Amino acid sequence: MRQILHITQPGHPELEVFTALKEPQLYHYYEPSPGLFIAETPNVIIRALEAGYEPVCMVCVEAMEERADEILREYPQVPVYSCSMNVLKQITGFSMTHGMLCSMRRKSREDALQLIRRINGEKGRTGRVAVLEGVVNPTNAGAIFRSAAALGIDAVLLTGDCADPLQRRCIRVSMGTVFQIPWAFLEDDWTEQLRGEGYRIAAMALEEDSLDVRDPSLKEAERLAIVLGSEGYGLKRETILQCDTAVLIPMYHGVDSLNVAAAAAVAFWEITK
Repeated sequence: MRQILHITQPGHPELEVFTALKEPQLYHYYEPSPGLFIAETPNVIIRALEAGYEPVCMVCVEAMEERADEILREYPQVPVYSCSMNVLKQITGFSMTHGMLCSMRRKSREDALQLIRRINGEKGRTGRVAVLEGVVNPTNAGAIFRSAAALGIDAVLLTGDCADPLQRRCIRVSMGTVFQIPWAFLEDDWTEQLRGEGYRIAAMALEEDSLDVRDPSLKEAERLAIVLGSEGYGLKRETILQCDTAVLIPMYHGVDSLNVAAAAAVAFWEITK
């Protein structure tokens, strides 16, 4: 068993990445190389490791020392610090019922077009991808990733103004599914790229000619990209015009829209079943 270092104060220098650094600082930690992110709870950390992310440092409550050593058995050089639940609460700012944090190295971002071609080559079946435009709330982004993974979406593609999938809250809300479903950030000409790979592009938008999300033609599409917009304003007008069709979810009682994460779950269910 590795040597585990016990700490009694949250201000230990080795824990700076957990206590003092904000998301932008973590992102640029190894600049120009990719930076760090923070994974929470054993299951999420395991998912990150299985996805090939490299651990840098771990902190856990004293009762989970053996579990921490087991999770990091292939990384004997990675330091593990243990503390009381009270100290861990001071480190995180909230009570962590699963009692474990791990800082991990980011990987270089995959090119979106290469990702699309890779998954299409691997799947050998009808393709379904989600495109997020301007989804800035990490809670919504995380929830969308969780639904995408659970409901059979092949990949999540994001415009550059979306929340970072490896932001701490996004990882937490997604329950680690950001490590299980492929994702990439898009270039400006993403509609042309998707169409060039055979995708029908469907914008979730309230247009006069919008199709019902249950329309059979959506299920019949060999490859389909469902596009979801920002929390406040939805999709940009120019984006809607660049898509092949608009799609809506029927509403009642005068409600005109759902939260983007809820809308994503409904749409994913319909286009994959």
